[in-house]
Amino acid sequence: MNHIPRPASASNATEIVDPQVLVRRLRVVHRAQSELRRGVPVVLVGRTNIAVLPAETADTSSIADLWAIALTPPVLLLAGERAATVLGKPSEARVQAIMLDREYLTPEILRSLADPTLAQIAPPDLRTTTVPDEAETALALLKIGRLLPAALVAPVGVAPFIVADNLGLLSVPAANVREYPDATASTLQRVAEAVVPLDDAPDARIVAFRSPDRGVEHLAILVGRPETHAAPLVRVHSECFTGDLLGSLRCDCGPQLRSALHRMSQEGAGVLLYMAQEGRGIGLVNKLRAYALQDGGLDTLDANRALGWEADERRFLAAATMLEQLGIHRVRLLTNNPDKVSSLIACGIDVASREAHSLPPNGVNDAYLATKAKRFGHIL
Repeated sequence: MNHIPRPASASNATEIVDPQVLVRRLRVVHRAQSELRRGVPVVLVGRTNIAVLPAETADTSSIADLWAIALTPPVLLLAGERAATVLGKPSEARVQAIMLDREYLTPEILRSLADPTLAQIAPPDLRTTTVPDEAETALALLKIGRLLPAALVAPVGVAPFIVADNLGLLSVPAANVREYPDATASTLQRVAEAVVPLDDAPDARIVAFRSPDRGVEHLAILVGRPETHAAPLVRVHSECFTGDLLGSLRCDCGPQLRSALHRMSQEGAGVLLYMAQEGRGIGLVNKLRAYALQDGGLDTLDANRALGWEADERRFLAAATMLEQLGIHRVRLLTNNPDKVSSLIACGIDVASREAHSLPPNGVNDAYLATKAKRFGHIL
């Protein structure tokens, strides 16, 4: 089996010899993001040791817990684009740290500062301060949990594991957080397979892949026997609950999914990788928030950025790993997105050709498709 060259950002993961060590390192990150989703602080251990609490899930009790272990008053971290809006002035910084008087550190105000779709509460005298080390890692951890990248953080001193243990909080090394996306993608395990005849592809099988920390799951829909073809038709399709399942007219995801399967069935073989990357990687809840911002006049790119996310948070190393495990190393890629082509090539997949996959607008998604072409570079 060919080995996929890993991106430089995944180098830490590939240095680990014992796979059980890697699993433990991944598992602690998975546990940490679960704690944060519940509104429980975690201690991030790195160049600076900081307690992290999501603005989105903070409550009165968890804010008090953060104050109890803080060496200095907590500060609010916001992704650059969101911070610029909150502060009312442009900034090129990726992360900003904002000081708030203690009386304004309430769940309602924190959520308002994090989420532009809520009624905006503007505390007086917002002041920026020095961004702590590991600030970007803290926001990356929130993104792993599909939370808004806005966190209340505070330094906890030189004995972070003791501080965490004394309060029953989980501690997580910052290095584990940084390696998590690529490490989970490169170590996906094939865990189940079944024949599932589909309307558009009667000769279909579904193969399930799961990361070793038992977290993210991706699916491969195999039509016919693509592994026996020199360069089968392949589509990397990011899941879309609203488009794929509900038939939403706001996007072209559902028609693209069914059209791809139909074309593969006509050719007699193909692979559709169904990736758990809803909303270009920001998750379903945040995609709905982005929709609300689009209804207020933003396009899909600016809406993602207004929430503090990048325009496209997806990674394609997982797709390359799945193809490798399926024994497919050369493909004809069914896509209008040149970034998918270059990303798969960077991960070691031989892309023999790009196959066009555009569908006409439906009267509702016209502006969305125009944005994909103009601002994302899709070939439509």
